[in-house]
Amino acid sequence: MTGPALNLCANLSFLFTEYEFGERFERAARAGFRGVEYLFPYACDGNELRKLLRANGLVQVLHNLPAGNWSAGERGIACLPGREADFRESVAQGIDFARTLDCRQLNCLAGIAPEGIPDEELRATLTRNLRYAAEQLAKHGIRLLIEPINSRVDMPGFWLDTPAKGLALIAELAIPNLWLQYDIYHAQVMAGDLARTIEAHIDRIAHFQLADNPGRNEPGSGEINYPFLFDLLRRLGYGGWLGCEYRPRRGDTESGLGWAREWLAPRATAERSPSVPSRPRPP
Repeated sequence: MTGPALNLCANLSFLFTEYEFGERFERAARAGFRGVEYLFPYACDGNELRKLLRANGLVQVLHNLPAGNWSAGERGIACLPGREADFRESVAQGIDFARTLDCRQLNCLAGIAPEGIPDEELRATLTRNLRYAAEQLAKHGIRLLIEPINSRVDMPGFWLDTPAKGLALIAELAIPNLWLQYDIYHAQVMAGDLARTIEAHIDRIAHFQLADNPGRNEPGSGEINYPFLFDLLRRLGYGGWLGCEYRPRRGDTESGLGWAREWLAPRATAERSPSVPSRPRPP
């Protein structure tokens, strides 16, 4: 198959969790990853994370904007009426970390729809917030991504739960730096028709994430034909990143990377900066 090689990045909120968070950077580099992503950097010192990235030759591919009170069940605040001021603060915080980490993409989680609020009000709130966030990110050359997340299994009530909803928003807003983050696992749970959707909309997809279904484990563990999709992405000339956001079946990340060997170039060692704490607080 001709076309660009696939660029896999390790999601450190899912992979290498058998190690302390700071050690995951080195483990990812040793396994052959050249980029990393994770849910949130905000519990860590940005400068320490930057040193870990540099010490291990890694690119910070992506992280999320702050998503409200995660421990209380919030999964984003962008669609929530009355939380606009909080959202604007989250955009400023996200940009600050992205600039420190030289991260060129930020993902915005729409949030879980509260009961009793009309759908059109949630959508209107989300579109206003996306316009604001995209404008602020554009000043720094950062893409704003929106991610459809399945509401059947992982996030009941999540408002932006299908690729069709996300693509409709992108088409309506017509903002140059607003893109889709296409999580193959979530899309399979909600809609299927993966290949046709990807081929039809590849020009607005900036980032992919992957896991198999059911179980959200590594590719090859479930029903999704990943070799076919990888060939499709290469044929389409996709040159962006694919985030490995899955739970290793055996709990041991390295032993479950056989599916990715073609795309990884393991390093025997990764240089470590002696001044960098190896265990910052996890995100």
